Amino acid sequence: MPGYGARGNSVAIDQGGGARDTPIMKALVVSELAADFAGCALADVPDPVRVAGQVLIRVRAASLNFPDLLMTEGKYQLKPDLPFVPGMEVAGEVVAADRDSGFAAGDAVVAGTRLGGFAEFVTVDARSVRAIPANLDYARAASVGAAYNTAYVALGRCANVQPGEWVVVHGATGGVGLAAVDLAKALGCRVIATSRSADKLAIVARHYAPDAMLIAPGFREAVKELAGGGADVIYDPVGGDVFDESTRCIGFGGRLLVIGFTSGRIATVPTNIPLIKGFSVIGVRAGEYGRQFPDKGRENLDAIWALAAEGRIRPRVDMRYPLTDWRTAFEAMRDSRVVGKIVIEP
Repeated sequence: MPGYGARGNSVAIDQGGGARDTPIMKALVVSELAADFAGCALADVPDPVRVAGQVLIRVRAASLNFPDLLMTEGKYQLKPDLPFVPGMEVAGEVVAADRDSGFAAGDAVVAGTRLGGFAEFVTVDARSVRAIPANLDYARAASVGAAYNTAYVALGRCANVQPGEWVVVHGATGGVGLAAVDLAKALGCRVIATSRSADKLAIVARHYAPDAMLIAPGFREAVKELAGGGADVIYDPVGGDVFDESTRCIGFGGRLLVIGFTSGRIATVPTNIPLIKGFSVIGVRAGEYGRQFPDKGRENLDAIWALAAEGRIRPRVDMRYPLTDWRTAFEAMRDSRVVGKIVIEP
């Protein structure tokens, strides 16, 4: 398995201290791409072996993201070689790091991993690691990176939202949607949150106070009335019928942001609709944005973590599960039972 030492190694790392006696850890391993998570299983795997330039982290919390589920079936853009350990972002304690890295054993840190997070330990490039702000615990810190980076790239970079603009956030009760509600409010926008569930929207209202809440689908006329003819920006991680209806209530010059397709249907749009209505359809891949524009990618993350440290954005952890109960966590996300983030705690 890439990134892990051979069984029988007695030392997990070779620089900076922090070696452990046991060579084996628990991890969630995807050995086969299959429906209903049939190819996933908790397993004993060799410890990750840290090399120069990396930080070895004891994982205390790993945030679950929808792409993690897609990867178990080979339906995401990133298609790792089998077997692999999913998990895109973690928070935990430094076990070992290079002496000149700025990190030391015991530091509380957060990191983007892309893979490997659903395990007791993970190695991460030191450039992807940062200290956790004092106002966040491990679970909330692990819930910032992917969701808020997606929201920031979408709203701040792609849509260039301005204070006072009307922003519709679909799927507002999920992790990516709720981050967009939170960030849009922090940026001074007027926010319309949509969801299939009135009960979930009530939770969003209590914690994030959007300017309006609507059930989706069936939101078209209400959005037009609220936003004075049409929304300035629509943030859509749902796709399908929700995307179709969004093209009918976006304002002239609006920006329709394609985040994903949690509904399961990839929508299409006849080009005469954006032509006549004068709106843009913009695809958002936050991770790829950072890889294409590294300097801007670092600026994005710096901005997000500054907002988090100031308490201006507030990630919501709805459910926490031990690693041994990973399936329940995965099923909760698949079945949209969450309002905010799900965190796995190895």
